[in-house]
Amino acid sequence: MSLFTSPTGVDLYYEIHEPGSSVANPETIVFSHGLLWSGRMFAHQVAAFKNRYRVVTYDHRGQGQSSSPDSGYDMDTVFADGVALLEGLQLGPCHFAGLSMGGFVGMRLASRRPDLLRSLILLETSADPEPEENRTKYMLLNTVVRWFGIWAVVNPVMKIMFSRTFLRDPARIDERKQWKDELRTNRPTITKAVDGVISRKGVYGELAAISCPTLIIVGDEDVATPPAKAYRIHRQITGSLLMRIPKAGHSSSIEEPAAINAAIRQFLVGIGAAA
Repeated sequence: MSLFTSPTGVDLYYEIHEPGSSVANPETIVFSHGLLWSGRMFAHQVAAFKNRYRVVTYDHRGQGQSSSPDSGYDMDTVFADGVALLEGLQLGPCHFAGLSMGGFVGMRLASRRPDLLRSLILLETSADPEPEENRTKYMLLNTVVRWFGIWAVVNPVMKIMFSRTFLRDPARIDERKQWKDELRTNRPTITKAVDGVISRKGVYGELAAISCPTLIIVGDEDVATPPAKAYRIHRQITGSLLMRIPKAGHSSSIEEPAAINAAIRQFLVGIGAAA
């Protein structure tokens, strides 16, 4: 178990997968997960890229195997956690891939600390505050979790996190059970992380400052951050690329890993990274 003790007051769990001695001076890809999950949601990406890159995953405060401080769940503090990790482990400049909440971190990194990034990959994310209709729904779910525990909201959360295609596919019953079980591992402190996400400030005004190569990925069936959110980011980041993934929802790294890996690989090769 690897823990990085951040000056922001949290122990962040991380994993580093090295490509081996056959790859000299490997470039680094850092994967930053979405709300309610952990670095495990990138297992397919780790497997696909670890032979050519140094691949890093980490868990946000209060999630996965990271510690749960009493405060500091706003997105600027979570961003500061990311900065501390990249600096403390000397990971930059890296390719930073953030999904949903991880994308909130990634956009802040690219606009505020461009020295730490070589490129930015955004998956299923938004540059805006949480829409009011979502805030009301998510606050209600969060209240249920406070009273009864995470198990009480697993089914409605699955409908937010995954596409209809994934949820209805009879061949993926075991995968759905795996991720339901993963949701149930969340600690009671997850409500603080949820509060931080649904009360976040938007960063749309900062996007024009992003100058590193940027890939934006969105699933056709994402109901949490629909494709329109991705197009809005794309229009604001000069030179960015946008890719839509059929049959994917808000957890595209899990739902359509082959398509996600192909998109990331094509992007990295296009900017001169390792094949």
